[in-house]
Amino acid sequence: MTTSMSTAEPPAGIERVAIVGTGLIGTSVAMAAARAACTVSGWDADPAVAARAAARSGLAARTNLEEAVADADLVVVCTPIGAIAGAVSSALKASPTAIVTDAASIKSMIVEDLASLASSEDLARFVPGHPMGGSERSGPEHASASVVDGIIWVLSETEFVRSSAIEAVQSWVGRIGARPVVMDPGRHDRLVAFVSHLPQVASTTLMGLAATEEAGEPEMLLLAAGGFRDLTRLASSDPALWSDILIANREQIGGAIDLYVERLGELRDRVMAGSGDDVARMFGEAKDARLRLATKPTVRSGVSVLQVEIPDVPGALARIASVLAAGPVNIEDLQIVHSPEGGRGMVHLTVAAEAAPDATDVLTAGGYDPIRLA
Repeated sequence: MTTSMSTAEPPAGIERVAIVGTGLIGTSVAMAAARAACTVSGWDADPAVAARAAARSGLAARTNLEEAVADADLVVVCTPIGAIAGAVSSALKASPTAIVTDAASIKSMIVEDLASLASSEDLARFVPGHPMGGSERSGPEHASASVVDGIIWVLSETEFVRSSAIEAVQSWVGRIGARPVVMDPGRHDRLVAFVSHLPQVASTTLMGLAATEEAGEPEMLLLAAGGFRDLTRLASSDPALWSDILIANREQIGGAIDLYVERLGELRDRVMAGSGDDVARMFGEAKDARLRLATKPTVRSGVSVLQVEIPDVPGALARIASVLAAGPVNIEDLQIVHSPEGGRGMVHLTVAAEAAPDATDVLTAGGYDPIRLA
């Protein structure tokens, strides 16, 4: 382990932020920080990427990591997983009072790797982090401050980190629009294996299977409806990024895949046995769980989902929102699926269960034909 003479307390308030790695997440965080009146600098190993990030977000692009973090109160490392530990270590050394956090989607490996790269004094200023937002797209050109809005941002405790550092990052995360949650690194890795990594695996596997089968059935993908498109959206994600993530969290994702295969096998066996009641029960349990997932903490009575067809023209989504607002009916969640043949789309509107009758009435009065799905 390296040695360091740095024992300075990290700053109490965070006003100067440095972003190391200016891809989609890094640039989005930069935009959210600038919106919160922070001064933002940034560096990327690819100067062209840093220049595009600067043009989109307004961050001040620097020529090297040390220059970017020199006077920062907080450094957010958003590089690929394999470069995280080295970048965090460099940032801790280059800025002896700054708090350093990261955006990697796994935590245990990062903490373990850093144990041999930085001193315990420096690690007192490192707060492992994971903003649970993003997109299947990549690059600063797809960044937006809205990527951060309302997302869960996990922060992890370690044996070294000072509570004051965690508290400072918690406060800043809330300030830029996200929701901080403190969680043990190992528990974080186990949970994201199910709710983040496994969905990527399922989406990629399904798309790969369909593409293979299409070789003998060229019209297969022409028949793909909204459900298939929804489930395979993640298959367009960055292959190298996800390969790194899965390998880094292989023990947890391996266990999650085993359980998923077991559940698929159970469903297959009940379908093949013609056990309609058992199949319906499994679908019902999943449906109930999905509706609970869509419910905000303030919505205690559950939710309902309404399907509404709208034309694929500018302003169509704004109009349906204004019709419901005049109700007044609050939209708890919204999803739109474009029709493959074009010209129209299906909107799935999630509303509080007690508001569903009013929502149906105001939509009908507004010229729509809502179908209640749940």
